[in-house]
Amino acid sequence: MRGARISYSAEEMAWLEANRLMVISDYHRAFVDEFPREDVRAHNLHQLRNRMGWKTGRTGQFVKGHVSHNHGVKCAPGVGGNHPNARRTQFKAGALPHNTRGAGHERIDTKDGYVVLIVDETNPWTGAATRPVHKHRWLWEQTHGPLPDGMVLKCLDGDTTNTDPSNWEPIPRGLLPRLNGGRHKRRIAYDAAAPELKPTIMALAKLEHRVWEKQGGAG
Repeated sequence: MRGARISYSAEEMAWLEANRLMVISDYHRAFVDEFPREDVRAHNLHQLRNRMGWKTGRTGQFVKGHVSHNHGVKCAPGVGGNHPNARRTQFKAGALPHNTRGAGHERIDTKDGYVVLIVDETNPWTGAATRPVHKHRWLWEQTHGPLPDGMVLKCLDGDTTNTDPSNWEPIPRGLLPRLNGGRHKRRIAYDAAAPELKPTIMALAKLEHRVWEKQGGAG
């Protein structure tokens, strides 16, 4: 019956325990050579060793310093990595991934709507020859120099894809919450306001921020 435990004689058990360190395939082959047991398969012996707690010393893991049996062995022509179909999809020395975008490429960041520009500058994080930047800030700094610490660029017309430096104004980071509006502030948000109201909202927010700073930034 399938799933029934196989019984072994005392002589068989003694042999199995004495030879328990053998690789399972050799273990099974030697056992059936020694004892005519057509009902015993390799997996039966494997289960028996587990039940008996007979340790083989093998974990199935490569240990540090282990050299693979096929280390340095190349595939024969037309086989494996040398098969024509495989070679067509392999990277060649100096090749770039299909989705590589060179300097000048632009895309819209779906998270915040800013234009991302690839510039011809070394990426300090990856070492790549190009790096992505927010286009509005990159263009603004090309005109005015580095943005001072604690300052951010605010889009004046509400269109973040308008990256012209004249459309962006440096403001203190702490000023941003005063431009967000909201019912509890009884004020319309800067970005949602009509174009003719935006300068007034910005001026009021700057005034409130300066008062807040003079009061020590508390409250």
